[in-house]
Amino acid sequence: MLRKLSKQTTSSSLATTSIPASLTDASLLLPRLIVFDLDYTLWPFWIDTHVSPPLKPNAVHSGATDRNGEEYTFYPDVPSILQLLPTLTGVAAGGGSNDAPVRPKLGVASRTSAPQLARELLKMLHLPVAPTSGSTGDDNNAGGGKARRAGDVFDGGMEIYPGSKVKHFESLAKRTGVRFEDMLFFDDEARNRDTEALGVTMYLVRDGVTWDVVEKGVAEWRRRRGA
Repeated sequence: MLRKLSKQTTSSSLATTSIPASLTDASLLLPRLIVFDLDYTLWPFWIDTHVSPPLKPNAVHSGATDRNGEEYTFYPDVPSILQLLPTLTGVAAGGGSNDAPVRPKLGVASRTSAPQLARELLKMLHLPVAPTSGSTGDDNNAGGGKARRAGDVFDGGMEIYPGSKVKHFESLAKRTGVRFEDMLFFDDEARNRDTEALGVTMYLVRDGVTWDVVEKGVAEWRRRRGA
């Protein structure tokens, strides 16, 4: 079940051609906060049971090796997703002017029992350079123009600890001020649909996050917003 290091994740740059057109249309709604689970959502393993610390990053920080020599990295599309999602511009749903621009914040909600190890791996895994969004020409776009540690892109916060993900989302809402209805959540466990009682839209991930999964998740969120 473990994924060896992918050639895609060792690249020094990211192409934008894989971004679905429905996500780059600035006239369409986008969530204010997009939240990801970790295990079997962003990476293909359980951090608390598969990984034997200590971890050591490879030379380009595209993956890390544990004490048993096993290599750990993201699913192939994840580096570009984490770099490029925050550079996209769309329209906010409700909460004021319907044409107010929005760029999604990113967050993490994980119930792992190895939170320190998960955070450590997110620091070790670096995201290749992402080009600045051509739609604005703004060199200050989040994620544009430089490689970053994966953990640094989660400006909406990282809730990583055992327990209910309802609590995770309550903490994310308190930290960001984003309404639950403006949040989209990707997770591989159906039991975490209990977060939808808050108003969050959850999209069930089957084989890791891909651009296709992100597009379908955003489409479902838009449908629930009446778009």
